[in-house]
Amino acid sequence: MKILLADDHDLVRDTLAAFLEREPDMQVITVETLDAACEEARKTLFDLILLDYNMPGMDGLKGLDLAREAGDDRPVAIMSGTAPRAIAQEALDAGAVGFLPKTMAAKSLVNAVRFMAMGETFVPVDFMTADETEAQNPLVQKLSPRELEVLNGLTRGMSNKEIARELELQEVTIKLHVKTLCRKLDAKNRTHAAMIAKESGVF
Repeated sequence: MKILLADDHDLVRDTLAAFLEREPDMQVITVETLDAACEEARKTLFDLILLDYNMPGMDGLKGLDLAREAGDDRPVAIMSGTAPRAIAQEALDAGAVGFLPKTMAAKSLVNAVRFMAMGETFVPVDFMTADETEAQNPLVQKLSPRELEVLNGLTRGMSNKEIARELELQEVTIKLHVKTLCRKLDAKNRTHAAMIAKESGVF
């Protein structure tokens, strides 16, 4: 799996690269600017391109389009330590496969990268459901953070086993969460629960 990591902060870039390179099947190329990222993307087909939102050349989300074009429309995700949720949503709407806060734990980061490299969309649930969403959406108020994470997995069509692996929990625990979700949401089954979540606008 080939990953292109573009970030202008040496410490952040090297730390993130070190996390990913611990995985035996991951090869990471690092660069410091958008221009350098586009240059690398034209030479090599990466499984995933990670772009720092605030690095030189990005100009907001214009850099996302440039990187996708340079990488032959391969998956591109945005990283940031400061961008608000609105920017994360804009990035997804503009075609990014995900948004990674730089505060993510190493294991979570690796899992997210694998997920996005397969073409799936990833944004941490707690990041996207914080602050005003909690105040506005009754469904969010009804569920615990863990239940929201499980529900997010259901809306993405994941099995209990896949959700358990992503959240680093036992499969039986996920099964119990799904049962609780169905009861709290008055859903007939997991598919119905996912439909209710999507219609509510949480995910």
